[in-house]
Amino acid sequence: MRICITSKGTDPQDPVEERFGRSPYFLIIDQKTGKWTAVTNPVAADVGGVGPRAAQLLVDNDVSVVITGNVGGNARTALESAGIDVFLVREAATAASAYELYQKGSLQPLF
Repeated sequence: MRICITSKGTDPQDPVEERFGRSPYFLIIDQKTGKWTAVTNPVAADVGGVGPRAAQLLVDNDVSVVITGNVGGNARTALESAGIDVFLVREAATAASAYELYQKGSLQPLF
């Protein structure tokens, strides 16, 4: 399974980005290998409609779970339609600590 965490940077110790579609980076963890990969969000600075396009990027990267601070309505619809589970981080966290919270079952599912 591949898990995506929205991030302000390319390192697991960087803070979680609270806004899904505006996240500059998506850190993707392959649970089989434990490898972290940083993917640049090419639509982060676009004017509008970024959520669904960011969701499509995750579909293209075979992501099953997203960990983020907030998801807009259109992005939520796109992620839910794609079968991607979303978990919300409600406190300041690094990508690595958010992943640990997910593994412990401590994050709130969005749907």
